[in-house]
Amino acid sequence: MTRSLAQRVADVRSLVEAGRRVYDARATMVADIARTTGLTDQGVELGFDSLERDPSDTDLEALVTAAGEAEHVHVVLSANVFVAPLRALAMARAASTRVSVRPSPREPTLTRALVEAAGDRAIVIVDHRDVARVDAGEIHVYGTDATIAAVRSRARGGVVVRAHGAGFGIALVTRTADLGAAAAALARDVVPFDQRGCLSPRLAFVEGDADRGNQFASALHEQLVEWETRVPRGALLASEVAAAIVWRDALAFTGRMWQGVRHDVALAPSGAPLTIPPSGRCVQVFTVASRPELAARIAPVARFVVSLGSDDPPAVGDVTPAHARVSLLGRMQHPALDGPVDGRPL
Repeated sequence: MTRSLAQRVADVRSLVEAGRRVYDARATMVADIARTTGLTDQGVELGFDSLERDPSDTDLEALVTAAGEAEHVHVVLSANVFVAPLRALAMARAASTRVSVRPSPREPTLTRALVEAAGDRAIVIVDHRDVARVDAGEIHVYGTDATIAAVRSRARGGVVVRAHGAGFGIALVTRTADLGAAAAALARDVVPFDQRGCLSPRLAFVEGDADRGNQFASALHEQLVEWETRVPRGALLASEVAAAIVWRDALAFTGRMWQGVRHDVALAPSGAPLTIPPSGRCVQVFTVASRPELAARIAPVARFVVSLGSDDPPAVGDVTPAHARVSLLGRMQHPALDGPVDGRPL
């Protein structure tokens, strides 16, 4: 039976209410999530702040519309952002009255807590499922490009694969911005999840001359130093450590580097090629003299940009990728629950 819009919104609202109960009980989960994600206890607590707990009816109606309808949705989750299962389950439940979910083996805690708190018989957890055995409906897969490619290659004909892959955020600091305030706001976006999420900013473009870029990079470094005390960075994977070393060494020769105990800020010289920093609280700052230069800088990586933060969001619409979420700096990790967080074509 086809559900009405109101019924589908109500089903998603029940999941959000379950999320609130999980949030209220978060102290019981911090140790487990810290162990599975590598985040510190303080990092887990900060991450919980991004759990969507109070969406508007308008947001949920937009989510339901974006979800479409399916006979059955099977969800394959990633471990990068431990609060992401709520949005993924909301999208799946909006689309179908039959949802199965495979938690990430690296971080299953929140998924299991949400499903238990929801008590929704339409949602079941499966620990192991060969996607090749899904014979109807849709597969919603979250993860790396390699994971997505593997799922697509094994999915049966007629089964729709909706993929949400790797990406990152960027910051645009306008010519009229207060650099100290913008740096403080950007640091609030960098620290959550140790910069592993697709909303996490890794590049910052500052309108103005080299001195303005230098001031901003220095201010961002000072802000991240303060965050190291309040929310220490957690453990990095060996691959993340290796990537950070390569990136840091390359920038040390061509630009200026500010190194903290658990973060790095680099200022690229004029005309330097665009490189994407690794996760782990690494940010590369570029200065741009004009909007056309800014647009040209972003163009090569535009399809990977999931989120864009600025001190003046309306002013940067002409250079924002059409699919990217736009927010004020400091709010990049708090997107509305109005659809998939990744607005790129599936």
